[in-house]
Amino acid sequence: MSTVSPNQLPRVAIVGRPNVGKSTLLNRLCGSRIAIVEPTAGVTRDRIAVPARLTTSTGETWVEVIDTGGIGIVDRDDLSPHVEGQVDAALACADLVLFLVDVRDGITPLDLAVAKRLRGIDLPVILVANKAEGSSLAWDVDDFRRLGIAEGPHPISAQNGDGVADLRDLMADMLPHAEAPEDQAPAMKVGIIGRRNAGKSTLINQLAQEERMIVSEVPGTTRDAVDVMFEHDGETFVAIDTAGVRKRKRQLDAVEFYTEARARRTIRRSDVVVLMFDVTQKISSVEKNLARYVIDHHKPVVLAANKWDLVKGLEPDEFQEYIDTELRGLTFAPLCFLSAKNGLNVHGLMRVANDLNEQAKQRVSTGELNRVLDQALAARSPSSRGYGVRVRYATQAETSPPTFVLFVNDKRMIGKDYLRYLTNRLREELPLQEVPIRIVLRDKHSGEDGEPK
Repeated sequence: MSTVSPNQLPRVAIVGRPNVGKSTLLNRLCGSRIAIVEPTAGVTRDRIAVPARLTTSTGETWVEVIDTGGIGIVDRDDLSPHVEGQVDAALACADLVLFLVDVRDGITPLDLAVAKRLRGIDLPVILVANKAEGSSLAWDVDDFRRLGIAEGPHPISAQNGDGVADLRDLMADMLPHAEAPEDQAPAMKVGIIGRRNAGKSTLINQLAQEERMIVSEVPGTTRDAVDVMFEHDGETFVAIDTAGVRKRKRQLDAVEFYTEARARRTIRRSDVVVLMFDVTQKISSVEKNLARYVIDHHKPVVLAANKWDLVKGLEPDEFQEYIDTELRGLTFAPLCFLSAKNGLNVHGLMRVANDLNEQAKQRVSTGELNRVLDQALAARSPSSRGYGVRVRYATQAETSPPTFVLFVNDKRMIGKDYLRYLTNRLREELPLQEVPIRIVLRDKHSGEDGEPK
């Protein structure tokens, strides 16, 4: 068996008609819930590519697994041609294809159409018969030989894991061996969040310099959170495209509920968040709620004013004042004006995001930190209700976010307003002007995390 170099993993594309379990199989092969699984045809639209470690009977090998939208999907938003284009792109770069069918449904006209399409490509194809739980469906599995795919059918249950170990062995036999990706500095993750139709997928495509994400005027085109790796100025980044969020009372189905949950998860796993909004629309409760979630999780954030090329008669300073009023908790966050569609200032946005990531990693010496705190305490005392409140000592505990622990005599006497004052002073005096700062108070009654014992 040949071997490929690390970081150039063999690619396995999972294809088939809608709702046969492609996303479930992706999650099973990768060992985690990467793609949304929901019994609605057409949940997956964009292609999702994830590195996966295949543990086989002869050892381990690595592959990149690509989930695709259902071939022949009848999409409620009329995005079928776009989904088909993403399938074509996945097949164009694949080294192996898993053709997934549903045993319980039997052979359908769409299965026949997919089989005909795959017989015309110069790639190895494994026919995988999903939802074959138990031995009672053996005859039904055998019927799929009529599709004319030489390798298979191989019965599995992606949901329960039955037969997946044998499938991994077969995949490993048909692909060059690949070692684990080389250890290197993890790529900075940039989460792109915002309202539906704000231009998030268009921005991802600009950064990746290819049509990785389906772009449409139809709101809510992206359903899942999709990681896209790209290079900028010689560095590798991962952009995470998310489904557009809208008000909960307007969510139509379970898919929209899951997409919002994935958007929030994206915020938590990102190094830097880009909160994107359409400047031709007013800031809504959606942006405000996302901003609050970003603040609560202390994430560096770039405010991305998209479609700036469509604005007439409005100066950047005026818009900055408007944003500061609407998103009061993010007045420290930098604001970038761009047009994702035209590529205007997209690279500037990435430079700002990279700078924020570096700011969040800054370490401040204990001496400098205590000097700044002494000045802040002298300018405004934390004393409350006649009690003497003393800050005895301070130190930096963590980075990303910069976390400072203040040892005080009684933390109950320090309110939120004073904490806000201290945070602003630290941000002004230290090289942390544009990133969130976390302050933890400890006294003799506190545990390691600052909470009461």
